Amino acid sequence: MLELSSRLTNLAEVDGAVEKFVHKTNKYVLRGGAQAMAQLFYDEARANAPVGNKGHWFYGTHQKYFFPAGTLKAAIYQVFSKDRSTGYRFAYQVSWNHQKAPYGFMVEYGTSRAPASPFMRPAYAAMRGQVIAEAQQRMRKLMSAGRGELL
Repeated sequence: MLELSSRLTNLAEVDGAVEKFVHKTNKYVLRGGAQAMAQLFYDEARANAPVGNKGHWFYGTHQKYFFPAGTLKAAIYQVFSKDRSTGYRFAYQVSWNHQKAPYGFMVEYGTSRAPASPFMRPAYAAMRGQVIAEAQQRMRKLMSAGRGELL
């Protein structure tokens, strides 16, 4: 809640108080809403990621590597994207760690020898209708908890 007291005597002080309020709202409330959307995609992608009964070998250019069952699912992450975010726009990335599971692209899109078993695209398709409602709910919760108030 923005409170203007008698100690704010000129418009410059009011303007500064409003700027501080907007900054705090963006920092806590909008970013929290963006994270809520990313969380839905993250959870759905992990739920969709195929997990075999046993580990498997991945054949690289000069070497072969063994990956235990569940490596791809464990490699899925979400992270705040500083590069794609601005003061009024907050972005998160949901993907898999390509160093921990370099074969993720082949699982998602298939190869000439193996059919695709997509997990990221279906997560997006399943959750895109729910993300706005989830973001709004999270932002309302943050606002009511006082995260957007002037301190």
